[in-house]
Amino acid sequence: MRTPLFLLCTAPALLLAQAPVLLHDVRVFDGNRVVAHQDVLLQGGRIARVAAHVTAPADARTISGTGRTLLPGLIDSHTHSYGPALATALAFGVTTELDMFSDAGEARARRGEQAAGKATGRADLYSAGTLVTVPKGHGTEYGLAIPTISSPDSAQAFVDARIAEGSDYIKIVNDDGHTYGMTLPPMSPALQRALVLAAHKRHKLAIFHIGDLAGARQAIAAGADGLAHLFVDVPPDAGFGRYLAAHKAFVIPTLTVLQSVTGFAGASALTSDQRMMPYLSTPDITSLKQSFPKRASLPSTNYGFAEMAVQQLRKAKVPILAGTDAGNPGTAHGSALHRELELLVVAGLTPVEALASATSVPAKAFHLVDRGRVAAGLRADVLLVEGDPTVDITATRSIVGVWKDGVELDRAAFSKAIAAENAKPAAKLAVLDVGSGDISDFDDGKPTTRFGSGWSVSTDAIAGGKSTGAFAVVDGGAEGSAKSLEISGMISGAFAQAWAGAMFTPGAQMFQPVNLSSKTEVRFWTKGDGKTYRIFIFSQGKGYAPLTLQFVAGAEWKEYVFPFSDFRGIDGHDVMAIIFGGGPAAGPFAFRVDGVRVR
Repeated sequence: MRTPLFLLCTAPALLLAQAPVLLHDVRVFDGNRVVAHQDVLLQGGRIARVAAHVTAPADARTISGTGRTLLPGLIDSHTHSYGPALATALAFGVTTELDMFSDAGEARARRGEQAAGKATGRADLYSAGTLVTVPKGHGTEYGLAIPTISSPDSAQAFVDARIAEGSDYIKIVNDDGHTYGMTLPPMSPALQRALVLAAHKRHKLAIFHIGDLAGARQAIAAGADGLAHLFVDVPPDAGFGRYLAAHKAFVIPTLTVLQSVTGFAGASALTSDQRMMPYLSTPDITSLKQSFPKRASLPSTNYGFAEMAVQQLRKAKVPILAGTDAGNPGTAHGSALHRELELLVVAGLTPVEALASATSVPAKAFHLVDRGRVAAGLRADVLLVEGDPTVDITATRSIVGVWKDGVELDRAAFSKAIAAENAKPAAKLAVLDVGSGDISDFDDGKPTTRFGSGWSVSTDAIAGGKSTGAFAVVDGGAEGSAKSLEISGMISGAFAQAWAGAMFTPGAQMFQPVNLSSKTEVRFWTKGDGKTYRIFIFSQGKGYAPLTLQFVAGAEWKEYVFPFSDFRGIDGHDVMAIIFGGGPAAGPFAFRVDGVRVR
């Protein structure tokens, strides 16, 4: 059994012994300005001294800084952190991630470990926890059972509940989805304003996810402290930058992911950069080469509009924070931030301004007073690179060393672990002959399948959940057929990823991947109680995280067609399982499926 990469990356062997370190005669970007020929002493987890000459302790290790630049540890101001993300980020010099939506319980646990000094081998995490959205709004489409809000009257209680879960700041969604070819319910201006007031009453930042220019202006009018994303739907109006400056808001442009949204895998060049390649895992390479799948309903978009907005923001002196939206197609934790810095420079920032956007600027905006600068007394979270990124921003990729809490990450060991994992032979699956692609019509009265190893119950019990599920063939099917499969059970509200349902395994053994790329979509009929349910696909190349879409099981039979590409861009070549499940809402569920097939 393979050792999960994130365990390899956080193993003690990958951390070099903590001892005083003197970085001698190094160029320092201190978060705001460049100072040449400095000595920097790291001791006791802190930056002990920064001066033209520092006498090293007898037990210090001296590292030459000639021709090199010392930077504060980088801060990625927009991520979604799961699994090995934080350990991977650290290998690329990202010592802090500001998460904008993930499992609140996991984020809270990681914060506890940070406070206890048990997170030296990974980036620190601060998190919005569960984002704030309306029923069926953006954030609910991933199949996670999350709370939603409808009324301004409940804003304070809702925000207080997020803070009780451990949210460090509040992320609010104002996005109707049209930029991405989706139709999502918007959040009313009254509710936006009530949520901002509730967050501010508890001394928390209110950060808005936006998808278009109109949503950005609405959010600022509501009192947003910052915007997560810029927009690619229309060019910014002439007063956009001045408007944000007048309201003292900051912006996290996420240019890397906006390129991906417009169909261009803008970070793919990282996968052939010799400075980056030895540290990129195969899944990260795959993700960096992707862009968002194109929907038939996708409107015209233009990445250049985001660049125009950046130029306005810079001219108006609006704080710009570097963030990648890592976790989405076209990104990867840690590595993508180096592309984001490059894109900010292309958009009009100077290299020094871009470096500040990933160090001192986010530290100030998010009140992280112990990091983001190279100064005596602050945390020894620093990054040493060859060359001068204040002239050539891509020099941030030429990493010599990464220190977190004064402890150096053994990047050579990290690279060796990556190489070993990447070298393991990937299964080259022959295209499976599935004939017409029919899976089950249930008309023989049994849960028979035309190929694969059949249907089985899948629940979250393997993850410690308490959801239950069952299925049975019942009378009455789609299009007047004799039978269908009824799927029922109970979704526990114990944790966000709760699930239960009926799983079809296309391989001869459970979770054996098969190549279904001769087909392009999953089709099925469904009927039920009018509630929203979920279809999950597990694809080997995406790890063991389910790729989830939703459907409504109404009172009459309806056929749904889901292209493989809608499941985060997969092409069906390594499908491990397809699950029809309850949720995302907790509670009892019951619905039917029939005519399940791939076409």
